[in-house]
Amino acid sequence: MPQIHTLPSHLINQIAAGEVVERPASVVKELVENSLDAGAGSITIEIDAGGTRLIRVSDDGCGIDRDQLASAMSRHATSKIGSLQDLENISSLGFRGEALPSIASVSRLSLVSRLPGADCAWKLQARDETRPIPDALPQGTQVEVLELFYNVPARKKFLRTENTEYRHIESLFKNMALSHPAVAFRLVHNQKVVYQLPSVQTADDQFRRLASLCGKSFAESLVEIDVSSDSLRLQGWVALPTFNRSQADMQYFFVNQRMVRDKLINHAVRQAYQDVLFHGRHPAYVLSLTMNAAELDVNVHPQKHEVRFRNSRMVHDFLFRSLHQALGKIQPEQQIESPGFALADQVSASPATQSGLSFQAYAQGDRSVSVREQIQSYAALLNPEAGADVLPSADPSLPPLGYAIAQLKGIYILAENSDGLIVVDMHAAHERIVYERMKQNADQEDVIAQPLLVPISFNVSQAEGDLVEENDAFFRHLGFSVERLGPEQIRVRAVPALLKNADSEQLLRDVLADLVEHGRSQRIQQYQNEMLATMACHASVRANRLLSIDEMNALLRDIEQTERSGQCNHGRPTWKQLSLDQLDKLFMRGQ
Repeated sequence: MPQIHTLPSHLINQIAAGEVVERPASVVKELVENSLDAGAGSITIEIDAGGTRLIRVSDDGCGIDRDQLASAMSRHATSKIGSLQDLENISSLGFRGEALPSIASVSRLSLVSRLPGADCAWKLQARDETRPIPDALPQGTQVEVLELFYNVPARKKFLRTENTEYRHIESLFKNMALSHPAVAFRLVHNQKVVYQLPSVQTADDQFRRLASLCGKSFAESLVEIDVSSDSLRLQGWVALPTFNRSQADMQYFFVNQRMVRDKLINHAVRQAYQDVLFHGRHPAYVLSLTMNAAELDVNVHPQKHEVRFRNSRMVHDFLFRSLHQALGKIQPEQQIESPGFALADQVSASPATQSGLSFQAYAQGDRSVSVREQIQSYAALLNPEAGADVLPSADPSLPPLGYAIAQLKGIYILAENSDGLIVVDMHAAHERIVYERMKQNADQEDVIAQPLLVPISFNVSQAEGDLVEENDAFFRHLGFSVERLGPEQIRVRAVPALLKNADSEQLLRDVLADLVEHGRSQRIQQYQNEMLATMACHASVRANRLLSIDEMNALLRDIEQTERSGQCNHGRPTWKQLSLDQLDKLFMRGQ
C-alpha cells in the first residue's frame, strides 16, 4: 500500500492555485479585490498578451508594512478575519489568505508596497529568500505577475487566445468598475489605455461611467431604482424593456458590492420581466443589493462567485416585488426620453418607403407652420370627414402621448405631442390595457376552484410530499385542493377554474420543483396570466376597426395610466415616438 505522507508546500500551493487561479482574469480579480479592501481610491490594471505575459495591478491604498511583506505571501495569512465571528460577518471582498501564495506558485510574482508617510517603498520577490529591498513606488501597493503558468505547462495549454483571455479580463473590469463607482479605474492592454474612468462624484459622472462601460444607448434607456425594506436595499438601474438583448450579456448584479452569479437572483429578475419582454430576449440592468453581512454566506466557493442567503425566500420576494413595481411604474414621458423608443434612428436613401408613411404635407410645408397643422393636413387626406380642427388648441402642457389626429390603415393611431409624432399600434396597446385590468380584477377576487370529476393521484418524492403538507394554505389560496395519501403519493381534487383544461399533474410537479429550488413558486400565476393574456387578445380592439377621434384619445389616456403599457403582452412595443428632428432626417431638411 502507498504510504501516507505530507505534501510539499510548493505542491500544496499549486493545488490551491488550481481552485483560485483559473485564468488570467482570476488573477486580476484577486489582486483588484485586495486593492479595494485596502481602501484604494484609484486602481490601475496593466495587461500584456491577454495577461499571460504580464499582469500588474497598482493602487493607492493603505499599503503593507515592510516586515509583513513575507507574511502576505504565506498561505492562510490575512488581516481581514481573526475569529469565527469575523468569518460569519464578512464585509471584505477577500478573506481566505490564499490569493498571493497561490498566484506566486504558478508565476513569477513581485510585491511592492509603501505605507503613508514612509521614506520609501519595499519590494519582495516571491520565492526570494533575501530581505525586501527599497523601491521608489508612491503610497500604495503594486503586484506584478509575469509568465503565468510558466511552470505548469498542462494548465497553460488550456488557456484560450490572447483576445479571448483579454475579453474575460475586460468583463471582470466592467463588473469591478460598476460595483465600485467611487474608485477611479484604469485599464491598459499591450501599452494602450483602453479605459480611463475617474471616480464618480455626480450624476453626470455616473452616466459617463455607465455609457463608457455599457454603451450610450444603454445609459440613456435606464430607469433608476432605490428601494428599501427592513435590512435590504436595492439600488441601481434597469433598462427599459424595449432595450433588450439576444443574450444575457448586459446583466450586472452585486451583493454588498461583490459580483455574484446566483440562480435565485436570476429567477427573481426573470419573473419581474416576464410580462414585458419578447420571447427569447433578455433584460439589461446594473443592480446592487445591500444587506446585513451576517445574513449572507460568501464562503461557499473558492473564487467567491456564489453566495448563500440565510433567508432566500425573503430576498427573492424583495427583488421580484421591487423590480416588478418599478417596471410597472414606468411612465410614457420616461419612455419618450429613451432612444430605445425612437422610430427611425437610421434613415436610408429612401426613407418614405422605409417608414411606410408619405408625409407629403410635411415635406412641402414651411417650418413656420406648426407640426400640429402640418400633420393635420395629412390627416385630412386620409379622412376628409374628420373636420378641420381635430385637436384642442395648442397647449405647452400636452399629455405625454398628445392628442389623436388620424387613424392609418385601420391599424395605427397618429397623435401629436410636444416632441412630434406618436404612432400607436392600437391592438397591441388595447391588449395591454385589457390584460392589466383583468389581472387587477383577478387579484382582488378569490380564485374559484373547479372540483375534478375524477381526482388525479400521482407519486412524488418524500420531500415533495412534505412540501404539500407544509404549504396547504398556499395551494388552497391558488384554488388547488391537494392532499397527501402517503409518504410519496398525493391526490389533486380541485384546480383553479381558469386552468381546468391544463395538465394538472405537470403543473403541480412544476410548482413543487420551484418550491424545492426557490422556496416559492409563481408557476400558477404564470399559467393564469397566460390565460388572461389570451382572453385579453381576443377582447381587445381588432385591426381595421375605425375609431373616432374621441375613442382614439380615450385609448391614449388609458395607455398613459396603465402599468407596463409600453409593451403588449408578448413584449412587442405598443407605440413609438417620431421626433421633429427625425422627421427632418426623413426628408433631409437642413442638409
